Amino acid sequence: MAGHSKWANIKFRKMGQDAKRGKLFTKYIREISVSACQGGGDPHTNPRLRAVIDKALSANMTRDTIDRAIKRGVGGQEGQDLEEIRYEGYGPAGIAVMVDCMTNNRKRTVSDVRHLFTKYGGNLGTDGSVAYLFHQKGQIVFAPGANEEEILTIALEAGAEDVKTDTDGTVEVITAFEDFSRIKEALEVLQDKPESAEILMLPMSLVALNDKEVAEKFLKFVDLLEELDDVQAVYSNADIANDILEGK
Repeated sequence: MAGHSKWANIKFRKMGQDAKRGKLFTKYIREISVSACQGGGDPHTNPRLRAVIDKALSANMTRDTIDRAIKRGVGGQEGQDLEEIRYEGYGPAGIAVMVDCMTNNRKRTVSDVRHLFTKYGGNLGTDGSVAYLFHQKGQIVFAPGANEEEILTIALEAGAEDVKTDTDGTVEVITAFEDFSRIKEALEVLQDKPESAEILMLPMSLVALNDKEVAEKFLKFVDLLEELDDVQAVYSNADIANDILEGK
C-alpha cells in the first residue's frame, strides 16, 4: 500500500513498548504465571507458555525473572484469581479493535475499557463483533536488508504458512500458532535476526489511516488502552502511513 510500511508499523510498536518496558515486563510476568498455572511449567508441552517466554526474552527479560514467574504460577501463587477477558469494538474512524485483559475485577476492567472507547468516539461491541476480522498466527518479521532467499527457504521447509516481502524490503513469516516456536528456532541459524517474533491476532485485511489528525487520535487511544493495568494486548486492523508514524 503506497505510503505504508509494515517495517514502520513494527518500529512504532517497538518504540512504544520500549518506552513502557517496566509495565510491559509486569504484563509478561503475569501472563507467564497464568500460563504456567493453567497449562503447567514446561514450555515444551505448554505452547502458550513457550510463546510468552519467547516474547519476554525478545524484550530482554532475564531468565531468572521468567523462572520465578513460572514457579509462582505452578505453585498456585498467581493466576487462580485472574480472569481472562477479550473486549471487542470499534475505535476512532471505525477501526476494529480487540483488547485482551487479565483481571480480578471484571467491573473495573470493563468500565476502564469502555470509558476510553467512548472518549475517543468508538464503541464496545458484543462478543464476536470484530473477532471474525482476525486470526491467531505467529508472526516473525525481519527488517529491510535481511536475506530474503535464505529466510524463504528455511521458513517454508520448516512449515511456515506464508512468507511475504513488503515493498520496503521487510520480510514477514506467518506461521500457525502451534508451529511458531519450532519455525522461530529453525530461523535462528540465520545471521539476520528477527526484529519482531510473537503470537498475534492478525487482521485479515487492513484499513488505511492517512489522515494525520485521525491517525494520531487513534494512536493515542491505543496507547491509553495499553497503559491500563488489566490490559495485556491491543490488536487492530489499522494501517498507519509512514510519515505519520515518523512525525513528519
